[in-house]
Amino acid sequence: MNFNRNDLCWCGSGIKYKKCHIEFDEKLKRLEAQGFQVPPRSIIKTKEQIEGIKNSAKINNAVLDLVAQNIKEGMSTEEIDKLVHDYTIAQGAIPATLGFEGYPKSVCTSINDEVCHGIPSEHIILKSGDILNVDVSTIFNGYYSDASRMFMIGEVSQEARKLVEVSKECLDKGIAAVKPWGFLDDIGAAIQEHAKKHGYSVVRDFGGHGIGLEFHEEPFVAHYGKKGQGMILVPGMVFTIEPMINEGSYEIVIDADDDWTVFTEDGSLSSQWEHTILVTENGIEIISK
Repeated sequence: MNFNRNDLCWCGSGIKYKKCHIEFDEKLKRLEAQGFQVPPRSIIKTKEQIEGIKNSAKINNAVLDLVAQNIKEGMSTEEIDKLVHDYTIAQGAIPATLGFEGYPKSVCTSINDEVCHGIPSEHIILKSGDILNVDVSTIFNGYYSDASRMFMIGEVSQEARKLVEVSKECLDKGIAAVKPWGFLDDIGAAIQEHAKKHGYSVVRDFGGHGIGLEFHEEPFVAHYGKKGQGMILVPGMVFTIEPMINEGSYEIVIDADDDWTVFTEDGSLSSQWEHTILVTENGIEIISK
């Protein structure tokens, strides 16, 4: 949709277009004409939408804090699911994974060689030495948020601890690579470089994603790549960065029985952290972590 200079801006600011986003839009048009990939307006969030996503993220963050306070050896992953579900519902929100494309639970719990999408079960009991990813996503007043954290249960091996720590460093490196008017693939390049330096691989079949109005939006955020390539990052974009770092090969397999749980093909350990990021005029803001 085209806007005249004196129309109210498309972003909902209540300000005339000429005093709001006209320079922003013209810059995008120039970049597109030069051959760069620019984001569609549909994935650039308005101030109202950003506020809605942040309110959802407050609940999402509180859920992960609650898990951190309660997770322990001997606990079943079903108990984690109940904790997440009950707290989320009590806040007037909805667990985004519950029923999503048939997923049966309110959280993903992925242990050791499980890369992602592990399904909670009363039969899966946490034991000393396990490393566990808890991936929480929330819908509140129609807005989505998403984040995950790693937990080390009891006494873990030095190798497992290093993997968990380096995977967090990979996330931090990816976030540091986000610059307004920079390139999307700079994120993956930074993650891949750090993982490779430590002898690890980066899962390629899954990546981060835009989020906010839907669970998964554009862009797809690859966690490997080359600097200076990919979509231009602009203020108002909201997306997850969630590198899955494997101790061995990046190849994965999906459980044939549940059609959800993703394992490393070689049985090596895997670790993942996830934050939701807002690109701002001056840098970034971590919304959900």
